[in-house]
Amino acid sequence: MIKRLQKPSNGTNMNYKIAIAEDNTFLANALIEKLSFFAEDLQYIFRARDGKEIVEKIEKNQEIDLILMDIKMPNRNGIEATQIIKKRFPAIKIVMITVFDDDDNILQSIQSGANGYLLKEATADELHKGILDVMNGGATMTPSIAMKTLKILQTVKVPQYVENSDIQLSKREKEVLEQLSKGFGYQVIAEKLFIAPSTIRKHIENIYRKLQVHNKIEAVEKARKHRLL
Repeated sequence: MIKRLQKPSNGTNMNYKIAIAEDNTFLANALIEKLSFFAEDLQYIFRARDGKEIVEKIEKNQEIDLILMDIKMPNRNGIEATQIIKKRFPAIKIVMITVFDDDDNILQSIQSGANGYLLKEATADELHKGILDVMNGGATMTPSIAMKTLKILQTVKVPQYVENSDIQLSKREKEVLEQLSKGFGYQVIAEKLFIAPSTIRKHIENIYRKLQVHNKIEAVEKARKHRLL
């Protein structure tokens, strides 16, 4: 029996526009049918048959609120398509809809920016609730996927906090970091410090490793926090 779920109240009567990326016509039609039970909340707009096509269609119609994205598709898979769409149109929500519940697909989907992960066996009620949860600022996962995700995260090593006294930057690394804080690129820094660009890259790699950061902005912020600049 299909249950009518209460849509989150946001002061307006929303009808969310949904796109589907699915290469299997039978499975795509099954999703469309599930959406049809909740036409007052969810409006099916179009379907794409692969990752390349969904990106092209979204570029032409950016009014889509949420995409139900298959993972295994030809031309470009769902994870790659999600990365592209999230970078260009971050406001569009994406829920992975797949038969695959292995650790690699789950982790890559999360890293790509997906807002949820549901198995294709999800009922119409579960799909409806999941979409509303995501559109209300939350995330949705099939319970078995949520458990797998928790186990994956429990195995991820969290970097320990680095005290100021433990951060040892060489004089040259501090000079490079200071130039980074001024917004200069590798080539300019190399010219200013009379060092080869390849050496600058090595210094920056060492700085990132010592500060336990992943980019220039994080490096500069952490250096300032610990009074290294």
